[in-house]
Amino acid sequence: MDEHPDSASSNGYWLFNSNSRYYKSFRHFVGKQEQFQRTTLHNNVINKVYTQDLTLTRVLNNRWSLSLVLPVADNSRSQVSSGSRFSTHSFGIGDIHFAGYYWLLDPKTAHKGNIQAGLGIKFPTGTYNYQDYFLNAATGVRTLGAVDQSIQLGDGGTGVTAEINAYYNFTHRFGLYGNFYYLVSPKDVNGVLRSTNPASATTVATTGDVLSVPDQFLIRFGATLAVNKFDFSLGVRDDCLPVKDLVGGNDGFRRPGYIIAAEPGITYRIGKSVSLYGYAPIAIIRDRTQSVPDIRTTELTGKYTHGDAAFADYVVNVGITVKF
Repeated sequence: MDEHPDSASSNGYWLFNSNSRYYKSFRHFVGKQEQFQRTTLHNNVINKVYTQDLTLTRVLNNRWSLSLVLPVADNSRSQVSSGSRFSTHSFGIGDIHFAGYYWLLDPKTAHKGNIQAGLGIKFPTGTYNYQDYFLNAATGVRTLGAVDQSIQLGDGGTGVTAEINAYYNFTHRFGLYGNFYYLVSPKDVNGVLRSTNPASATTVATTGDVLSVPDQFLIRFGATLAVNKFDFSLGVRDDCLPVKDLVGGNDGFRRPGYIIAAEPGITYRIGKSVSLYGYAPIAIIRDRTQSVPDIRTTELTGKYTHGDAAFADYVVNVGITVKF
């Protein structure tokens, strides 16, 4: 999305963005406590997630724009069964997102800063029950089943997105930015079983045997500095999958938590129509919070339960934006 509206572009224009995102999650956390023994014993889960986001934006005028995002993902999950490591994979189109945006202040008069509001729909176009073969090393049997929630291509639910994007320039070189994104997922569960193995009575009673369709949100803010054809930025980023949803039920298995990261970035402008960029959020705080099935299991059994999750050290985002 073009963060600085062009007041002269009353006839509109197109923007195409191609963004490549990659991360490797392998450090296990329960709460904020890292489970170092998992890495030491080499029985940690290793997720490698690569997503190519293709975004086409139509800027209708200096205030209104429409955007369509098509994600394509190539994911793998390496895990251990009875001392033997094996991998499952997923590949294909993810959940498509369509949104409309509006600059709240008139760009003709708001030269230093502006606030943009966005409202959109996330469609359940990505496969949410993608299957691959799981290895039982003890018996040597390979069983076909749904891959882990962390590498599924979609979540199986239609969602509503709300966004706020803002910037303020103190000078023509230095300014501040902020972004807020929230995905509301009214659907409770998608019906996909978490495991190919039979679930325990406690897991079924606490709905931990079936996959949840969770909300998500993102908060970013920081500063930018323009130097010749380069724009440098440094900010803070909070990616969160909340324990409970704003709308709908909270049943089903999810790995709630958040990552607070420092986010350096650089953009190189080629003329007035092309920009190359790279961002690399580096994790500072990782917290796998207690899920609803965890809480219910604690209440049902009287034994404190708190599942873990694997987190990455950093994420790489590189891409190109073309105006035409």
